[in-house]
Amino acid sequence: MELLPKDLPDFKPGWVWLAGAGPGDVGLLTLHALNALRQADVLVYDALVGREIIELVSSECELEYAGKRGGKPSPKQKDISLRIVELAKQEKRVLRLKGGDPFIFGRGGEEALHLFKAGIPFRIIPGVTAGIGGTAYAGIPLTHRDFNSTVTFIAGRDSAGELPVRHNWEAIAKGSPVIVMYMATKYIHEIVSRLLNYGRKPDEPVAVIAKASLPEQIVLETRLCECVEEIKKNKIEPPALIVVGEVVSLRSYMKWMD
Repeated sequence: MELLPKDLPDFKPGWVWLAGAGPGDVGLLTLHALNALRQADVLVYDALVGREIIELVSSECELEYAGKRGGKPSPKQKDISLRIVELAKQEKRVLRLKGGDPFIFGRGGEEALHLFKAGIPFRIIPGVTAGIGGTAYAGIPLTHRDFNSTVTFIAGRDSAGELPVRHNWEAIAKGSPVIVMYMATKYIHEIVSRLLNYGRKPDEPVAVIAKASLPEQIVLETRLCECVEEIKKNKIEPPALIVVGEVVSLRSYMKWMD
């Protein structure tokens, strides 16, 4: 703690700080997130926050698990939002810690809006989202002047756990050289069919990244036309990140972890 800048903010009682823990590697925590961990009275954390990060809290900090995993029994979002409000009203310093970034497919916007309506003061602490940190650890540059100047981030399922109906698949397929998909393994067959139907090349490079940024990280390199079977064959389980685009081919030069 003595190495932290002295002008980092005080975590005041009755406040909620919504923070991102990054994709997994504890070294990707921001100084603001570490500062919050050391001051919090209560840590309300998600399933993707690793034990090494959780152990950074003070010995007096209470731990409350609020993990949501697709297809498994999970706390309802409404109950999580109500709980962090309840804790703040008890004049506790509440750290709501999420994997990645709270505002990128992390439901942080929903929780912040709930806090606003309840009159609870809050602070947002961005984190390194998996779509950026995970791809960097896999050795995949999301932009490269010789390949692309556009990246599209999409969720592969909606709040009900279904394939999103609001996605304009034609625009996504035709408009973005690089597509980064979160939570997409469940519906990857349908997603690939749509992308191919709207003109993506069958042999386009694809990377599937699991356990992103951790020592046990898995990176499966395949092609769009084969990725469904390769995911099954290699038993890649969610959460996994799926990257579609020619920049994936640069991994042969830039992979540095394995």
